[in-house]
Amino acid sequence: MIRRTSAFVMALAAGAAPLGGCSGGLASFIVGTRNHQGDLALANKNLPDASVAYRLALRLSPEDAHARAGLADVQLQIAAQDYTLSKFDDALAALAVAAKYEPDSIRLAQLRTEIEQARVKRAIVLSNYPINGDTGLALRRAYAGLRKESSAIVAALQRFDYTYDSSELAKAIRASKRLNADVARLTSRLVTYRQLVESGSPERSGEAPLAPAASLLPLP
Repeated sequence: MIRRTSAFVMALAAGAAPLGGCSGGLASFIVGTRNHQGDLALANKNLPDASVAYRLALRLSPEDAHARAGLADVQLQIAAQDYTLSKFDDALAALAVAAKYEPDSIRLAQLRTEIEQARVKRAIVLSNYPINGDTGLALRRAYAGLRKESSAIVAALQRFDYTYDSSELAKAIRASKRLNADVARLTSRLVTYRQLVESGSPERSGEAPLAPAASLLPLP
């Protein structure tokens, strides 16, 4: 796959070099071909090849609407991918390229705003509570561990179905009480975790309304 991609890129670049002074009809044909190659690559989610094809089309026809829209779309998709990987700077850099070709894109403006807000929220969270990642992981593991208590309850009920021994129901009740206690304890930790993430303050009641995270400043 890597060899095919490299060969495609090299072929596109080699084909573009001698065409600076080609006639209008030939230039239009080549631009159309590059755009078609870009469309195919984009449809197959091959963003690098699509980017190369559209850029080569723009070398010959900088104002070609199809190539400009195609390259902008490629950069938007790259930005969206980087965003999901928390690569905020890379995502914004990709959007900056897209803005050169579609400066009035509503989708671009919305994605840029979303990424910038996420970057600010991450900074606030890390400033207020630097170990939030470890705490979140501990909570996920603790909640996953509740399956053991739940399984114990189900197992006791299943044993009662064929033993008719009421002691199995007593076991199920004890396990259920432990499960309820664990859920209550973890819920309290979860409420505190959310408060720390949003404001850095663990002292407020879990019942108190919380302000939006973006409106809060890091604690000194």
